[in-house]
Amino acid sequence: MRLLLPHPRQLSPDDLHEIYSGQTSPCLRAGFVVALDGGISFAGSSRPLRTPTDEAAFHALRAVADAVVVGAGTVRAEGYGPVRPRPGGLVWRHAHGLPPVPPLVTVSRSLDLDPADRCFSGPSLVVTCASADRHRKSRLSAVTEVVVAGEDDVDLSAAVCALHERGFTRLLCEGGPQLLAALLQRGLVEELCLTLTPLLLGAAPHLLPTALTAPQQLELRHLIDGDGVLLARYAVTGA
Repeated sequence: MRLLLPHPRQLSPDDLHEIYSGQTSPCLRAGFVVALDGGISFAGSSRPLRTPTDEAAFHALRAVADAVVVGAGTVRAEGYGPVRPRPGGLVWRHAHGLPPVPPLVTVSRSLDLDPADRCFSGPSLVVTCASADRHRKSRLSAVTEVVVAGEDDVDLSAAVCALHERGFTRLLCEGGPQLLAALLQRGLVEELCLTLTPLLLGAAPHLLPTALTAPQQLELRHLIDGDGVLLARYAVTGA
C-alpha cells in the first residue's frame, strides 16, 4: 500500500491504525466499500467487493473504534458475528489502553433479532425505542444491554449521546445505507471512509438510498492506493 495524500510514503497494514486513529474525540465515522458505479453490494452481500486492501482498512477502522454501530438489517444480511480485531489491532488497542474488543452496537426499531444469534456472543448492545415490543426487549435483555433512545422510532442523536455516556466516544458505523443516510441527515457523521473497488455492479443498492435534504460537503483527508483499490478518508464538513 502507498499513501498518496497528503504525504506520499509506503505503508504496511499495521500503519493504518495510526493513520485512522488521527481523529478528534468524540467522533462518528462511517466505513463502506463501494464499487466505481456506486454500488455497495451484489446479490445481497458486500463480500464480492472485498479485497485484501479493503480487509486491512476494515479491521484497522474497527481496531481504533470504541464501538461498531450497525443497523439490524445489515446484521442479518451480512451474518454479523462479534467484532474480532486482528493481532496487530489487539496490540494497538492494548498500547492505547483500550479493551481488547470493541462492542457491536445494533440499531433496531422492531427488535427483530434472535437472542441466540452469534452477534451477541461477544461484547454487544442493542439500541431501540420505547415502543419496541416488550417481549422481544425482555428476551434480548438476557443476552445484551438494551438501550432505549426515542419513543416511536430510534432517536439517533439520543442514541449517540447514550453511547458517549458509556464511554464509547469514537464510533464506527458500518451500515447499512438507510442508517448512514439518517445519520447524515441529522449531522452526526464527522468522517466518511470509503474503499473504492474497481468493479462495476450495474443495478445494485447504493451508498445513499434516499435524497438528502441538502448536499453534504466533503474534504479529502487522505488517499491510499492498494493495488488499484483506493482508500479515501473524508471529513464531512456540512451542507
